[in-house]
Amino acid sequence: MECWLEDSRGTRLTLPPQTQWRFSYTSGTPADSFEVECLWGDQADERLTGGVYFLAREGSERVFTGLVDECESRWDESGSRLSIRGRGMAARLLDNEARGADYQVATWADILRDHVTPYGITALGGENLPHVSGFSIATGSSEWSVVYQFARYYGGVEPRFDRLGRLVVEDASAGRHLVLDQTCPVTSLLLRDKRYGVLSQVLLRNPNDQGEQTVVNETFAAQGGMRRQVLTMPRKSGYEAMRYRGEYQIACSAEELRRLELRAAAPWLAFPGDRVELRLERPRLTGLWRVRESVCGCGAQGNYTELDLCPQAQ
Repeated sequence: MECWLEDSRGTRLTLPPQTQWRFSYTSGTPADSFEVECLWGDQADERLTGGVYFLAREGSERVFTGLVDECESRWDESGSRLSIRGRGMAARLLDNEARGADYQVATWADILRDHVTPYGITALGGENLPHVSGFSIATGSSEWSVVYQFARYYGGVEPRFDRLGRLVVEDASAGRHLVLDQTCPVTSLLLRDKRYGVLSQVLLRNPNDQGEQTVVNETFAAQGGMRRQVLTMPRKSGYEAMRYRGEYQIACSAEELRRLELRAAAPWLAFPGDRVELRLERPRLTGLWRVRESVCGCGAQGNYTELDLCPQAQ
């Protein structure tokens, strides 16, 4: 794997061979993160101070694009080494507050213009997101929360960042379809069924006209689940905001009902947004699952991938 840093002028510093590394990829909940440890020399390098971007490539494929949070050079009885830690490009939106604003009608183009592109971030998808009347941004909100609210609450799409550092706003069908069978070096599996915390119903109350709307988790309710949440929406929220907010709460809680944690002795197995079809014989596990989180690394026990999976809606 090749890793390098870039400063604000685009000057590149190629890093020495890595002794261990760990990349964490998330879906919807930022930010991705990385930690790399390298062999190092006997002198400090002032170029590390100016490192802004971290990039990693495996063969011809980019596997991470992010921002440097910390560089640490160490010399002791074990030798000399360099550790670099940071986050994905979502950190740009997390670390910056948005100006409070009220849009008469907000479009995805407005959101990109005001809250994404000023930070040097490009976006994929989002063309089908609806126009939102009365879209409001509270003072103190992060730029990420603006993007997430617009895409997730109103458009029903969970935004995320890819390995090239691009903001991706596409539905769940956009990821790769992978098959994991007995040829995959799976070392451990954990299947969890958890009813606690799963919502069967969300009751939404609108203070503008005292109206109410109920959103039901039909699957969980049919299984005997009974847990209701009551939400009072802000006065500026309309019907669409109520509907997507309720569906969002249901969807988030439903993902906790069944989860699968898989670990395999191979890196870069899958990434958030991918659909994984299991055809395992020991244990006998099948079905279509969606990757929520992925951790790829190399340590004392060699290369590995850890996947956090939830059932893929058919």
